[in-house]
Amino acid sequence: MSVATVDWLAFFGHFLALSLLSIGGAITTAPDMHRYLVDRQQWLTDAQFTASIAIAQAAPGPNVLFVGLLGWNVGLNAGGLPGAATGMFLALLGILLPSTTLTYAAASWGHRNRELRAVRAFKQGMTPIVLALLVATGWLLATGGGYDLGRWPLWLVSAIATLVVWRTRIHLLWLLGAGAVLGWFGWV
Repeated sequence: MSVATVDWLAFFGHFLALSLLSIGGAITTAPDMHRYLVDRQQWLTDAQFTASIAIAQAAPGPNVLFVGLLGWNVGLNAGGLPGAATGMFLALLGILLPSTTLTYAAASWGHRNRELRAVRAFKQGMTPIVLALLVATGWLLATGGGYDLGRWPLWLVSAIATLVVWRTRIHLLWLLGAGAVLGWFGWV
């Protein structure tokens, strides 16, 4: 696979655009990154995409690291180490530059005008959007782009865990431990 300069510019432009949609963090744009990098351009496989997110999320540091790792893998597939560095740089710059600039300007304005009814309404109105984007990301990572009815125990455990987190004060680590035990015994 070879990535031409025009492809790198399109790659950078796509991440610039995604940056302005990353309400709730860069992870909320993962479904569109998947569509662009795996389905449309075929620069990454589904396994590479999912592994990039998993590795970056497991590493200490900000969760936006997965974007750099996606760019790294695109570049690595395109042309070795120089391409990997280029991909990482363009992906991170593209995802960080617009959103950081806009966030700084909006946060400064919002702080100065925090008592305005419109500012409070905007903050409350953004909550369902952020939640929907996070659910879409979780769906993509959990299903790999498909839905398998044969895995109903996994879906049942997920639904129960969601309800427990929503309705109780049980610490999330207990639920993670319970999920690990269920997985160990092969029940999910």
